[in-house]
Amino acid sequence: MDERRLGVVSGLGAYALWGMFPLYFPLLEPAGGLEIVAHRVLWSLLFVGLLLTVARRWGLVRAATRDRRTLLVLAGAAVLIAANWLIFVYGVNSGQVVETSLGYFINPLVSVLLGVVVFTERLRPLQWVAVAIAAVAVLVLTVDHGRPPWIALSLAASFGLYGVMKKLVSVEAAPGLFLETALVAVPAAGVLAVLHAGGEGTFAAEGAGHALLLMSAGVATAVPLLLFAAAARRIPLSTVGLLQYLTPLMQLAIGVFVYDEPMPPARLAGFVIVWLALAVFTADGLRHARAGSRHASPEPLPVTP
Repeated sequence: MDERRLGVVSGLGAYALWGMFPLYFPLLEPAGGLEIVAHRVLWSLLFVGLLLTVARRWGLVRAATRDRRTLLVLAGAAVLIAANWLIFVYGVNSGQVVETSLGYFINPLVSVLLGVVVFTERLRPLQWVAVAIAAVAVLVLTVDHGRPPWIALSLAASFGLYGVMKKLVSVEAAPGLFLETALVAVPAAGVLAVLHAGGEGTFAAEGAGHALLLMSAGVATAVPLLLFAAAARRIPLSTVGLLQYLTPLMQLAIGVFVYDEPMPPARLAGFVIVWLALAVFTADGLRHARAGSRHASPEPLPVTP
C-alpha cells in the first residue's frame, strides 16, 4: 500500500472510530459523565505510556517536560480537552447526539475565528461568508430550541481553544496525549476516589464486563488519535479537512436513525445552513490549496470527542 493510500485509510479509520462514539459511551452506563471521563484519563495515560515504551519515544516526553512554557500550555490543553470529553459524554448519554454532531460541524469555522482573534490571521472573503452563514444557522437553531444550542457551542469552543493550545507548542501526538492526561491524572483519580467512597462508583460494582469497558476507554481515546497523526503525515491537509466531516455525519445519522432523536423542519433548516457554510468554506480551501498558496486555511485538528 502506497503512502497516500495508507494516509487516506488511516484518516478514514480515525474519523469513523470517532463517529461511532455515540454508540460506545452509552455502553459505559450506569457510570456517569465524571466517572467515564476520569477513567478515560487514567486508562489513556496507561495505554499511551505502554505505546511510548514499545516505540522507545520517552525522550520526546522528557524533552517536553524540560520546557516550563510547554508544560503550562499542555496543562491548559488538558483542562480544555477534559471539559470537551465531559460535555460530549453528557450530550450523548442524555439523548442529545444530534446537537453534539452540530458542535463538530461548526468546529472548523470556530477554529477559523480563533485564528483571527488569537493569531491575527487574515481570512479570505469566502471564509468570512462561511462564518456569517454559520452565524445565521446558530440563530435559526436558537429560535427553534428557544435557547442557544449550548452543547454544540461548548464543544466547538472547547475544542477550538484546545487547538489553539496545540498550535502554541510542538509536541507529537502520543507524547502530547501522555502529558495532557498525566497533568489531569491526579484530579481524575480524586474524582474516582470520592465517587467510590460515596458508593457511587461503578467500576467494581457492575461486574467484570463493565470494568473492562471502562478500561477500554484508554484504547478508544488513543487509537483514533494515532491514526489521525499517521494520516496527517501522509496526505494533504485539504484531504484531511474533507475527511473530518465523516465524524459529525456519522454522529448525526446515529442520533436520527439509531436513537430516533427528532429532526423538525426548523432544526433541519439550521443544519442545512451549516452545511452550506461548510460547503463554501471547503470549496474556498480546496481552490486555495490548488493554487499553491502558502496562506492556507488553518490546519484541521482531530475531532476528539
